[in-house]
Amino acid sequence: MSALPGTIAEAARRIAAREVSPVEFVRAALARAEALQPVLHAFLRLTPERALEEARAAEARQMAGALRGPLDGVPVAHKDILETAGIPTTAHSRLLEHHVPRRDAAAVERWAAAGAVTIGKLATHEFAWGGPSFDLPWPPARNPWDPSRFTGGSSSGTAAAVAAGIVLGGTGSDTGGSIRGPAALCGIAGMKPTFGLVSRRGVIPLAPSLDTVGPMARTAEDCALLLQPLLGHDPADPSSLDRPAPDVLSGLAGGVAGLRVGVLRHFHERDLPATGAVAAGVEHAAEVFASLGATVREAELPALSAFNAAGWLVMAAEAFAVHEAWLRTRFRDYGEILRERLVLCGLVSAADYLAAQRRRRELNAAIAAAMQEHDLLLCAAAPAEAPPLGAVPRFAGIETLNLTYPFNLSGQPAITVCAGFGEGGLPVGVQIAGRPFEDALVLRAAHAFEGAAGWHRRRPVM
Repeated sequence: MSALPGTIAEAARRIAAREVSPVEFVRAALARAEALQPVLHAFLRLTPERALEEARAAEARQMAGALRGPLDGVPVAHKDILETAGIPTTAHSRLLEHHVPRRDAAAVERWAAAGAVTIGKLATHEFAWGGPSFDLPWPPARNPWDPSRFTGGSSSGTAAAVAAGIVLGGTGSDTGGSIRGPAALCGIAGMKPTFGLVSRRGVIPLAPSLDTVGPMARTAEDCALLLQPLLGHDPADPSSLDRPAPDVLSGLAGGVAGLRVGVLRHFHERDLPATGAVAAGVEHAAEVFASLGATVREAELPALSAFNAAGWLVMAAEAFAVHEAWLRTRFRDYGEILRERLVLCGLVSAADYLAAQRRRRELNAAIAAAMQEHDLLLCAAAPAEAPPLGAVPRFAGIETLNLTYPFNLSGQPAITVCAGFGEGGLPVGVQIAGRPFEDALVLRAAHAFEGAAGWHRRRPVM
C-alpha cells in the first residue's frame, strides 16, 4: 500500500477509489499508537479487536461499492468522557476506573453509523478539569512537538493523537476551551459547535450549561467532515436543540470575500499579554483574511477578566453540584489537583452563581451587539506556546485568564486553527468565532485561511 492518507478528506477519496485498504489503514494506526504510547501517553486503552472488526466491515462495504460516506474506514478515537459500550470509560479518574457502559454515547454512535473506526479511548484531564495530574492510574498526555511540553486541556489525548498522526480525528469536549486550547498548543484544528447542536447523551458532565462536544482533526475541512454526522436533534439529551441540522459541507469552499472580520486585539495586547509569536499569528490571520477579500477591522468586547470571572464561577458551581456526593464519600480517590479545585468550588454560593449567570447574560449581549457589526470575530486561542508540563498553574482559570471562555458563555461556534510557530518550533493558534448556528460560516472561514496560509501542512517529527 502507498503512503497512508494524512487527512480525512484525502482518506475518503483514496478509500472510495480502493487505493487504501481500511484494514491496513487501521492496523497502521494501531501500530503507530502502540509505538508512540510510551512517549505521548495519548491513549488510556486501545481497542484492537473492535477496531479490526469495524475495519473489516468497512472494507467489505468498500469492495461492494456501498461506502457510507467520507468517514467510512477512517481510524478515530474518543476522549474518555464519552461512554463506549463494553469498553471502560473512566474520565481519567480512579473513581470510574472500572466503569463499563452498556451503550455508546450519541457521538460515538453517530460516527460508528458513518463508518468511522474506533481504535481506542484517549487521555483527558480528570473529569475533564483536573490536570495535568501525575497521581492518577494513567499519566497525562504529552505534546508531540516536544514531549516535555503541555498539550493543553482537557482534550489532551485527542490533540496529541491527532497531531502525532495516530488518528485522523477524535472527539473532544469544550466547557471553557478544552477543544480549542489543546488544538492551539498542538497545532491542529478543533471546533466547538453552537451549544445544543451536538448531543451530549453519554458524555460525563462537567458544567452542563457550558459543556459542548465537538471534533478535533488536522484541518478545518476534516472538522467539517467529522461534525456533519454529529448534527441533529437527540430527544434523549435535554440540551439538544430541536431544529434542522445545518449543512456544514456544501459551502465549505465559498471563501471569505465580502465578510466582515473583527479582530479582538485587546484580548492578547491588554487583557492577557501574549508572546510575540501569538501576536504575530493573529496579525498574520488578519492579513490573510484581508488578502482573501474580507473587510478586517478592530473589534472590542468587555475585558477578558469579566468573561473569566463569570465563566469560572458558573463552571465551579455546576462542577461542584456534579461531584458533591462523591466528594462526601470518595474524597481521597480524586487526584490532588481536581480535589483541591472542587473543594474551592464548594465555597461558591447560590448568590455567586446567580450573579455570574446575570453577568453572563450581559456579556452575551455585548457579544451579540458586536456580531451585528462583524460576521466573524478573530482572536488568539492561547497566550503562549505550550509550557513545560510541570509548569501549568494548579488553579488554572483563576491564576491565569482564559482566551476561550467568551464563546463558551455565549454558546456560539468557534474554531481554533494553527497560525504559525514560535519558540522551539511550537505551534500557535487563532480562534475564529461566528454567530450562533453559523457553524458552516466559521468552518468556511477557517478552511479559507488554512488554504492560503498552509500552516496545517507542517507535522511534528516523531
